[in-house]
Amino acid sequence: MKFFDTLFERSARNVAQRSSRRGLLKGLGMALVGGASIPLLPVARASQGAPDRPVEEGDPASCEYWRYCAVDGFLCQCCGGTYNSCPPGTEMSTITWIGTCRNPVDGRSYVISYNDCCGVNQCGTCLCQRDERDRPLYRSDKSNDINWCLGSTSYVYNCSTAIVVGVAFEQ
Repeated sequence: MKFFDTLFERSARNVAQRSSRRGLLKGLGMALVGGASIPLLPVARASQGAPDRPVEEGDPASCEYWRYCAVDGFLCQCCGGTYNSCPPGTEMSTITWIGTCRNPVDGRSYVISYNDCCGVNQCGTCLCQRDERDRPLYRSDKSNDINWCLGSTSYVYNCSTAIVVGVAFEQ
């Protein structure tokens, strides 16, 4: 037992020589402030429920479909995927551009995330280029003229999805 007593005594003296009460208070204060700021972080809250889903009407394989108001590329609906998912063998890009499209059925505007699907080849069918409210290239988050596959493992563009993120708030 004398060995453990000596070991803990040396450890305690070592900590006491290298630290101070002010340092301890500083660490506790940082932990309290850091812990209090966690609810301020931008995260999706599960308790808020699912975002409002629009009433779907029309042909998702048509360029005139309401979700495609800011799309520029091949529609995944024609390439083996859907407007929400990529075709097999491709991966969804990690970066995206957004647009706001009005659903003619309910008259509400929805925020649409346009994700490119990246793979080994281009789809080549159902080319759709609708540039409603497109911004110049200095606003890259609003532009559809960029190859968004640059953040993925494959740089080859295949097709584009149109995923509803939520309801757009009118100003």
